[in-house]
Amino acid sequence: MNLDTAVKAHSEWKLKLRMAIAKKEQLNAASIAADKVCLFGKWLHGESARKYGQMKSYAACVNHHKAFHLEAGKVARAINAGQYPEAEAMLGGGTSYASASNSIGGAIWADARKLGYHAHGGCDRYQRLISAAGFS
Repeated sequence: MNLDTAVKAHSEWKLKLRMAIAKKEQLNAASIAADKVCLFGKWLHGESARKYGQMKSYAACVNHHKAFHLEAGKVARAINAGQYPEAEAMLGGGTSYASASNSIGGAIWADARKLGYHAHGGCDRYQRLISAAGFS
């Protein structure tokens, strides 16, 4: 996976949760709340931990990623409980979900910049490491 994909995948959760509200679908809230299940989380807690775990920004990224998944899981549990207006409100601006969602993108890019990855630039050190790890 590249980092653009990781950020995009996490930003798409808001749409997925809103679709579940609209369709009154049940979600796997436990899986959504787990920060080690998504592709980025697997990499973050695996190879990334071994290579970058000593960086202060790594711990911040892990914490922001975990907070995002916990908040998304709370919304999923509200949806599963049929609390659709409450779930919709949880996705609004100024909420814990919104804060966590904004923070995860920033945390991913903060780590990336420290390792030489540029959002608009080709194949640099960080992207090559991610690709070599099999996540591209």
